[in-house]
Amino acid sequence: MASLPHPKIVKKHTKKFKRHHSDRYHRVSENWRKQKGIDSVVRRRFRGNISQPKIGYGSNKKTKFLSPSGHKTFLVANVKDLETLTMHTKTYAAEIAHNISAKNRVVILARAKALGVKVTNPKGRLALEA
Repeated sequence: MASLPHPKIVKKHTKKFKRHHSDRYHRVSENWRKQKGIDSVVRRRFRGNISQPKIGYGSNKKTKFLSPSGHKTFLVANVKDLETLTMHTKTYAAEIAHNISAKNRVVILARAKALGVKVTNPKGRLALEA
């Protein structure tokens, strides 16, 4: 279940880039839009204004989609999906889909343990026994 060796995972920019004036007007959504106006202070990069997404904020290609455990996540909806991960236990970790019932989660978790596959969300929807 241990991951392959990899460089240290560094996420350069974890904060979301918000659209200019999305805090000021409710009609302006927070989804990023590039400023195109000739007088825009954001486009002209004036001091004290919001930062814009740039290629320099990108993560290292070798660690880009890795979780903190060092695995890439693979969405699993049933036991059959788990079988595809048997040869890649050091590279991929299973993530149980959000719409899977508690009963099926128990079956998936048991099979994952038998195969030696790491599950990123094993505690989701587990009923506590009294």
